[in-house]
Amino acid sequence: MDGTITFTTGLSEGIAWPWPIAVYLFLAGISGGAVAVALMLNFFKHKSDVTPILKSASIIGLATILLGMLCLVLDLTNPLYFWRILVYYNPTSVMSIGVMLLLFYIPLVAVLFVMCFADTFSTWPLLGWIKPVCEELEAWKTWINSIVMVLALAICAYTGFLISALIRFPLINTAVLPALFVASGISAGMAATKILAAWFFGAKETDPDMHAMHQAEWPVMATEAFCLFMIAIALLSGNESAKLAFSAFTEGVWAVVFWVGAVCVGFGVPLLASIVAGSKPESKMSFYFAGLCAIGGMMCLRLFILYAGQMNTLV
Repeated sequence: MDGTITFTTGLSEGIAWPWPIAVYLFLAGISGGAVAVALMLNFFKHKSDVTPILKSASIIGLATILLGMLCLVLDLTNPLYFWRILVYYNPTSVMSIGVMLLLFYIPLVAVLFVMCFADTFSTWPLLGWIKPVCEELEAWKTWINSIVMVLALAICAYTGFLISALIRFPLINTAVLPALFVASGISAGMAATKILAAWFFGAKETDPDMHAMHQAEWPVMATEAFCLFMIAIALLSGNESAKLAFSAFTEGVWAVVFWVGAVCVGFGVPLLASIVAGSKPESKMSFYFAGLCAIGGMMCLRLFILYAGQMNTLV
């Protein structure tokens, strides 16, 4: 063992970037999307209020990014040497830039989480000091929230830039991918946040924040669809390798994952639930089911992009 850090086949065999990377991309996207949308709502609606949406987003944002980092580290050829990527940087490397973003994003999301639950933590043994510290940070709350929001959006985009750097694969190597990953991360992040806010914090579908997120689903999904359309057109009008990459949409198991998982489940079910509900309140069953479908669809999209992108090429 020479201590070299490379992404190979740590937890699976066959391709260079396997399923743990897809899971990492999925979790990082949800983290960034949930936190970014919750903070946007606070800026435009509640300013500094700690809402059920913000509490839910802080939990989801911190938990998913930590789980994602675990997947990332486990997929390293030598996981015990992960600390080296925290010490040695290459400013021309997308991965190094991403590590720098994460070094700021993770602790700041942790601060956001603690500030949202300061009252709860202060009642626990030995944690009475948390509330006074958070009260001192209140003067900086607007700055903290602003920086976290920008970093959250950057993390969503970074997951797209990370794999678009694989220049040998036409389906992956496209400038549209970061935009697609931002839109899909926001979509799944909103779904996860709404579910947690309703389940644990008693948020109602008629609440202003919940209604605003529900209204935002349509333009976000339209953006996702348009990004996918642009990728498909670029492949169809490209060279022989690009045309072969387009076959990922029409042939094989990954085409099924895309059309059934990403399109029918991820897009179709939430939109159908929204149309059927119309002006009537959704049932709890359909509300949770549609949200879980949106999250599952995002995972299918990440798997499709990563696996089909690496498998359908001439090189």
